[in-house]
Amino acid sequence: MIQFLTLLQISDDTLLTGMDAIEKVSLKLIFRLLIDFTSTFILVRFVYFHIYKRRELFFTFFIFNLVIFLICFLLNKVDLSMGAAFGLFAVFSMLRYRTEDISIKDMTYLFLVIALGLINSVAKIKGANDNYEYLFLILLNTMIIILAFLLESKLLFKKEAVKVIQYDNLELIHPEKIELLKADIEKRTGIKPTRISIGRIDLLKDSTQIKVYYHE
Repeated sequence: MIQFLTLLQISDDTLLTGMDAIEKVSLKLIFRLLIDFTSTFILVRFVYFHIYKRRELFFTFFIFNLVIFLICFLLNKVDLSMGAAFGLFAVFSMLRYRTEDISIKDMTYLFLVIALGLINSVAKIKGANDNYEYLFLILLNTMIIILAFLLESKLLFKKEAVKVIQYDNLELIHPEKIELLKADIEKRTGIKPTRISIGRIDLLKDSTQIKVYYHE
């Protein structure tokens, strides 16, 4: 009877310890997920959408971020190597949709939201308590968002855009007439070119494809 009571007490202690561990992991999951979602929302809504005004990839950005976060968080808790997490990150970051083309900028933001999910799920400070880890994650996420905003804005340097046009005056595409070509393009389109790249020339139609670079 005494042995049974002893085993019962040990079982209760083990159960309580297990419940405490589950509760601790759950709190970490909630806080880290909150930091991750808030950072991703700010990046997508107030940086990406503010500049490009596109909503088509909102679902993709948030789902990729959430899936990467949950998978890496769980992998980290079952003591799998960080190499597995980084391998998973690399696989997701190289995914391309075959049904439609995705611009390099969109792929860059996809890479960023995947990186946020990975960082917020597994980043740790050795020897630090949870509060310091959360503060570290908030500062790290803030730095990423601010850097993305600064690089997208005109605060650091002028933002260069490009347009592809069909041009019909082959007389002005000679290298020595580049300034006349810029002036003609500005007169016709209202765009002031900073540089010009000559593409394919169609002599049958007396036209050429030109890439016009300009500051927005």
